[in-house]
Amino acid sequence: MFTGGGKNRLTYSYMGMYCEGMARATTTSDAFNAVAEPRRRAILNYLAIEERPVGEIVDSLGMEQPSVSKHLRVLREVGLVNARRDGRRMLYRTNAEAIRPLHEWTETFERYWRHQLSRIKERAEANSNPSKDSGPNLIPRRKNDYDGNKN
Repeated sequence: MFTGGGKNRLTYSYMGMYCEGMARATTTSDAFNAVAEPRRRAILNYLAIEERPVGEIVDSLGMEQPSVSKHLRVLREVGLVNARRDGRRMLYRTNAEAIRPLHEWTETFERYWRHQLSRIKERAEANSNPSKDSGPNLIPRRKNDYDGNKN
């Protein structure tokens, strides 16, 4: 690892490599930072179906109540989750309009991967159904194929 003698040393954390001297964006700075945490994504997925109270989120996702409350606070601060009071309970639901920028951004990559998967499918189908005009039907050699058959 290069330390360079300067104050911007590269270090490792459980999240990967980062530059120690560089300030990280707060989790409440925008929706992208908020959903970088896997448990927050799990909460968003769970709330996508219907609004739910904290206790139901805790029970269903197997997380501790203080942790769920902390993650809900972050998601509320960036606008991804709305809350309403129902008597003594708070009910949480996703805010679809706030999630739209995330969806639009990931859609770019979805189109790319859809195109790549289509190409792989076409290649696999072409290899499994070779046309008669494509020349001799050669079977690729395998590393451990020692039976002496040559293509």
